[in-house]
Amino acid sequence: MTNFTPEDLLMYLYKESSAEQTAAIETALEKDWTLREKLNVLKTSMQRLDKITTSPRTEVVLNVLSYARERATEEVQ
Repeated sequence: MTNFTPEDLLMYLYKESSAEQTAAIETALEKDWTLREKLNVLKTSMQRLDKITTSPRTEVVLNVLSYARERATEEVQ
């Protein structure tokens, strides 16, 4: 039985693996429940990552704006 790395499984999930590797992974998934579990963990992680929305803290935005203002006044002088 071929051992697949998490990277192999990620490539499979993102449909970036070769046709041969995809076929090998699908065959292995039919026979190996631990591989199926690993794949399910990665799928769940992908779904959670897709739902994450982040935005910078207000303090960070204000710091960037302040820096930009300072640089703009320096260039004018």
